[in-house]
Amino acid sequence: MEELIKIQNIKKEYKMGKITVPALNGIDLEINKSDFVAIMGPSGSGKSTLMHILGCLDTATFGEYFLNNEKVSGMKKSKLAAIRNKQIGFVFQTFNLLPHLSVQKNVELPLMYAGLSKRNRIKRAREVLAEVALSDRVKHKPSELSGGQRQRVAIARAIVNSPAILLADEPTGNLDSSSGRDILTIFSELHLKGHTIIIVTHDSAVAERANKIVHIVDGLIKNGDFS
Repeated sequence: MEELIKIQNIKKEYKMGKITVPALNGIDLEINKSDFVAIMGPSGSGKSTLMHILGCLDTATFGEYFLNNEKVSGMKKSKLAAIRNKQIGFVFQTFNLLPHLSVQKNVELPLMYAGLSKRNRIKRAREVLAEVALSDRVKHKPSELSGGQRQRVAIARAIVNSPAILLADEPTGNLDSSSGRDILTIFSELHLKGHTIIIVTHDSAVAERANKIVHIVDGLIKNGDFS
């Protein structure tokens, strides 16, 4: 398998006045292209901190991070932003859709930032909306959709630029059980199409959809567990 992510001895500390609070205590992890990985752990374990570092939303205090054989640890914020825009798609528990824009316009946003023409933006946005079974909702506003439909829009927006990684933070956390299962089925289908997916979750039913599970406790991978 071709390696996509490699992190070595990643540590993250936060300063709270004169106190230093460790969040990650030396994480080593490798993820291959087309992996479906679940990162599990209790509240405060460091799993969300790790996701923020993997997504270039935050930087480690110590250690090295390679994405697609490019060293991203130590990069300036402007370069990290470019990496995020080109290589990483995000799906959050709270959807993070713009309420005044239509479904299609929400999905088009990353393509606008990438400089695609209007014609190509519309074509690509409708392609990914078809992938998540929302072709009949392109002109609706987020407020006119169910929670599950809003999360599908968020997934479409996350994959519209064909990123190297799809990162999801508790993507079913705000959904009922039926909608949650539907969203997990979409992730499974995307994985079968070759997408690399990393889901942060505390829910074992979510993690069971992944082909690899990483357990984090107290800022460390538990017993070197990467199954």
